[in-house]
Amino acid sequence: MFRTLRRALCVAAALLLPLAGVQSARADGADEAAGAGYWHTSGRQILDAAGKPVRIAGVNWFGFETANHVVHGLWARDYKSMIDQMKSLGYNTIRMPYSDDILKPGTMPDGISHDGKNTDLRGLTSLQVLDRIVAYAGQSGLKIVLDRHRPDAAGQSALWYTASVPESTWITNLKALATRYKGNSTVIGIDLHNEPHDPACWGCGDTSRDWRLAAQRAGNAVLSANPELLIMVEGVQSYNGTNGWWGGNLMGVAQHPVQLDVPDRLVYSAHDYATSVAQQSWFSDPSFPANMPGIWDKYWGYIFKQNIAPVWLGEFGTTLQSSVDQKWLAELVKYLRSTSAYGADGFHWTFWSWNPNSGDTGGILKDDWQTVDTVKDGYLASIKAPGFDPGPGPGPGGPGDPGGGNATCSAAYTVGSDWGGGFNAEVKVTNTGTLPLKSWKVTWTWSGAQKVTNMWNASHTQNGATVTALNAAHNGSVPVGGSASFGLSGAPGGGGATGVSCTAT
Repeated sequence: MFRTLRRALCVAAALLLPLAGVQSARADGADEAAGAGYWHTSGRQILDAAGKPVRIAGVNWFGFETANHVVHGLWARDYKSMIDQMKSLGYNTIRMPYSDDILKPGTMPDGISHDGKNTDLRGLTSLQVLDRIVAYAGQSGLKIVLDRHRPDAAGQSALWYTASVPESTWITNLKALATRYKGNSTVIGIDLHNEPHDPACWGCGDTSRDWRLAAQRAGNAVLSANPELLIMVEGVQSYNGTNGWWGGNLMGVAQHPVQLDVPDRLVYSAHDYATSVAQQSWFSDPSFPANMPGIWDKYWGYIFKQNIAPVWLGEFGTTLQSSVDQKWLAELVKYLRSTSAYGADGFHWTFWSWNPNSGDTGGILKDDWQTVDTVKDGYLASIKAPGFDPGPGPGPGGPGDPGGGNATCSAAYTVGSDWGGGFNAEVKVTNTGTLPLKSWKVTWTWSGAQKVTNMWNASHTQNGATVTALNAAHNGSVPVGGSASFGLSGAPGGGGATGVSCTAT
């Protein structure tokens, strides 16, 4: 976004403009099953592996680029329920900002609750958490665009390098991510660097400032690691004396296009905002908002309209508190072209943001990380696009399976009845990982002298107050997201358990 540091302020926007006749959240169409495999470009369109046109219509879910080193909101919710909700609202892509910090060995996430949620993320590094998010998004039919948002968690940078994160590190890390997810078409592309701005230039020829040349170097490096990825290249702030939003000025493409070694992989990306982020001269023009299509044409829209390349509006957002912002968003949505009228032949987009804790825009979610801002979401209804078929799950040792093939599970222990002299309990085992379970065991500890007197649908051993239960022959196999149960009787009463854990293979 157009600022040096993101503010994590939970600001509730007072949204005033009701929408009449909002279109359905998911567009109908014959291309419902589009999106298979890796994608490529053809003119201004993005096509899937079968040549079907697709439209990116998604949200930004930030956090990996901050000092938390993980997407925000996992202190409030399970990551799977978050992705499920995105899908249910009709979003088909997640732009995932990150900083190079998460590629430092051993970087751990901060701000994840494991209390009844995110249990399969316990003990994982930031990169391994990203693996799990990518895996579940893919199984849910969502795509991911990785966004190198910051060189480190301290803040954004005007150029693609800093004194502490040189260009060589930037490129090495981009190639590492391209290699990590090679073969997993859930990760459809990489946004090389977020919001280049002054002194960055486009086409000036100074290799220390020319973002277009740097994007070519980095893009070709990524494609050398995985030639199937889309390369997203943002604009700059200024071109030939004309100022715009950070990353939002693509005027230089007309004379100085990005040239990649692999054809049909380039997507240009712009950012555009309203007055809740910053003022611009066009907002006070007497003809506003009728002047806005001409502004967008000048900065980035011409690339699409002249069939040069696809254009992706990687960030746009507002609190919607002012009438100017409301008019801006309504005009922008119209400019991006409705899916019902144009299908996938429109601008691609990811809204800023899913998170409510973006101080100058707010998000699709309200401050409780659960409730949808239906007014803001409603503005986007006409440009939402069909989702994609779920992709195949990653194989053993793949990105969705950090740790080399170990499946994961959780166990919930519930006392059903207790009559003082004894009790009955049920244990539910859930596959929380990305691979089917072949077998499982559950361990817990009682606080007193309780002993197992009977157990069904599992076998057990007991050592003092600690019990270990192993699956029976018929219920050891548990599919991803599935569950199995077993029961037991014990004596005396008071059979509540602590330290319940599940181990799976």
